[in-house]
Amino acid sequence: MLRARLTEALKTSMKAKDERGVSAVRMILAKLKERDIEARPKGNASGILDDEIVQMMQGMIKQRRESIELYQRGGRPELAQKEQDEISVIESFMPKQLSEVEMASAVKTVIGEVGAVGMKDMGKVMAQLKARYGGAMDFSKASGVVKSQLGSS
Repeated sequence: MLRARLTEALKTSMKAKDERGVSAVRMILAKLKERDIEARPKGNASGILDDEIVQMMQGMIKQRRESIELYQRGGRPELAQKEQDEISVIESFMPKQLSEVEMASAVKTVIGEVGAVGMKDMGKVMAQLKARYGGAMDFSKASGVVKSQLGSS
């Protein structure tokens, strides 16, 4: 389903002559094709699934955030803005992200369910969060929330 949305978005961007949109969607599709090719030897001839596409896009967003930081330090605001525009396009295909409050609540619930009592249980908590909230949670932020909640328990 996500593949079809990406293809349709490319067509729409091309018709609207939205250069940034066309560029960003083509970049996503190129990365997707690369991942599909990598999956073939593993017996996955039809390509990667939607959850793997979401993970791929999360990685793309993370790369762009790191680039923005470097561009801002290097005094290149126009390149930082280009990266931010790409993030906006990528995020438009992602599931709705949990708010800070929703994330904290989800972490608290999972900690209670797995019986986590200290930092040694962080792996169990993060694994459960990834299983439940795959594309809807920024796990770099979630790990900080988990650390603070496990540290205060």
